[in-house]
Amino acid sequence: MPQSRRIIIDTDPGQDDAVAILLALGSAELEIVGITAVAGNVPLKLTEKNARKICELAGRTDVKVYAGAIRPLARELVTAEEVHGKTGLNGPQLPEPKMKLQDEYAVDFIVETLMREESGTITLCALGPLTNVALALIREPKIAPRIKEIVLMGGGFFEGGNVTPTAEFNIYVDPHAADVVFKSGIPIVMMPLDVTHKALTTAKRTKAFRKLGTRVGTATADMLEFFERFDEEKYGTDGGPLHDPCVIAYLLKPKLFKGRNCNVTVETASELTMGMTVIDWWGVTKRPKNAIVMRDIDHDAFFALLLETLGRL
Repeated sequence: MPQSRRIIIDTDPGQDDAVAILLALGSAELEIVGITAVAGNVPLKLTEKNARKICELAGRTDVKVYAGAIRPLARELVTAEEVHGKTGLNGPQLPEPKMKLQDEYAVDFIVETLMREESGTITLCALGPLTNVALALIREPKIAPRIKEIVLMGGGFFEGGNVTPTAEFNIYVDPHAADVVFKSGIPIVMMPLDVTHKALTTAKRTKAFRKLGTRVGTATADMLEFFERFDEEKYGTDGGPLHDPCVIAYLLKPKLFKGRNCNVTVETASELTMGMTVIDWWGVTKRPKNAIVMRDIDHDAFFALLLETLGRL
């Protein structure tokens, strides 16, 4: 059996974050070195709790969860309770977690792990605002060449934004952190709205999770039914985009996605376009290419992978 890929999941759960974490927890191909929580969809005191709730739901209390940044680098925290509910995980009734939150600060954990482990063996999976990742890079720049790659959900270009006309939520919450990450020289794979908006849950797909007849399947269906109501009303679609699991799915089956290597620059000055990811898709500038930007997904195979993997939990 090939050696499992070692990952740190940085996250702000969020129902779609939760499904991404479940996908990783159910995949023998991935070794989760740790889960680091960041403020985003809801404040940090809820995101770290939600990460532990999901680990317990999957029966994986062995996975260590760390709390990180309580706010963005330079701006006030913007949250999204109108999408995710007051807890961030509205939908299923999940018990308060019993597993312990680790004492170590998430940013310290990221730095110390990357400096200790063999260079090029750890992938960062960023599902929320990039505050923790940027703080780690600022604290210890030597970690940059030691990271295998960063696979992140964030940004948009052809689809525009989902929190402002030009900005996607994760980047908008902390554009200055995103700017640090995209300028770091680390290999980046980016899952923008351009690809995640093609991964729609649909009523049929949500029903398939419920038909699993397991705690995980039922909780996933409950989460998706709550989460998708906002986007169904907003976009007029059957179901809503399932953003964050695209990050984990890419690690498992990269051929599900198609994109190209581009330069990505983050707007940090203009309030009108704050947090916009300016993607040089057509190569019209001389700026160096710094990210593989995905634009297409085999959505049927993506949901088949989700259903199969969550069915193991």
